[in-house]
Amino acid sequence: MLTINKERLALRQKVAQNRPEFVRQESWRYKRVGLAWRKPKGIDNHQRRQKFRGRPGLVKVGYGGPKLARGLHPSGFTDNLVHNVNDLIKFDPKTDGIRIAHGVGKKKRFEIVTKAIEKKFKIFNARVKTSGSKS
Repeated sequence: MLTINKERLALRQKVAQNRPEFVRQESWRYKRVGLAWRKPKGIDNHQRRQKFRGRPGLVKVGYGGPKLARGLHPSGFTDNLVHNVNDLIKFDPKTDGIRIAHGVGKKKRFEIVTKAIEKKFKIFNARVKTSGSKS
């Protein structure tokens, strides 16, 4: 698989190694409470106030990844949303990958995919048969 911007992806990975695992408050205590992050908002919440040591960290802006690597797909290409064939004109196949919008139908999706393959774009969600059958 072709990967570009390897240095930027490596930098993002390096920063991510120092980022703590953000867990929902008391998710370790109750089975019914999932791990997915929710901001603690209670007035006396121990996690929000960081009242005692050992409490999990809070999501803050300082934990963000490097600006250079923002918006990059794991393949290194930028992730761009495409709604029609004319949107492909705006992008460069060497640096930009495309993701076809969810609401695009089968016929238009086929047109976009054929044009993108012709221009050698990296497509993240083709989900179409390129044989051109009408079934």
